[in-house]
Amino acid sequence: MAGKQHQYPVEVVWTGNHGTGTKTYQGYGREHEVRVAGKPVIAGSSDAAFRGDGAKHNPEDFLVAALSSCHMLWYLHLAAAAGVVVTAYVDEAVGNLLDEGQVGRFTEVVLRPRVTVSADSDADVAKRVHDDAHHACFIANSVNFPVRCEPRIVIESV
Repeated sequence: MAGKQHQYPVEVVWTGNHGTGTKTYQGYGREHEVRVAGKPVIAGSSDAAFRGDGAKHNPEDFLVAALSSCHMLWYLHLAAAAGVVVTAYVDEAVGNLLDEGQVGRFTEVVLRPRVTVSADSDADVAKRVHDDAHHACFIANSVNFPVRCEPRIVIESV
């Protein structure tokens, strides 16, 4: 049986032409906009380490955020199905990028979700659901580097 195809059209528009285009490496901005129909525009740039605007999101931020949010959304779904009541979820994810000059690559992303569950939820089940969420995450299944998950389960005080 063939799987169902989904498409995600995204328009990325370079806004960093300061008048001379890419005439010189130093003379152009790395600013751009990420546009998806019907959604707010996101201001982007390259990382400050790569001559970008550090106040704007960069592709590396987007990749780590995509992995984190995909895991979270699967986790919430699977937790609800397992009878685990999640009342709060915060992930302090970190992506590790190896910069080798003209070539760079992510070597891993570590997800560190702190999940608060209701007092009547089973903490062991809540922790095990992370493994299922990791295997279900579309984004984690699409990258060629390890995505590790180091969850912490907190039982809500009554």
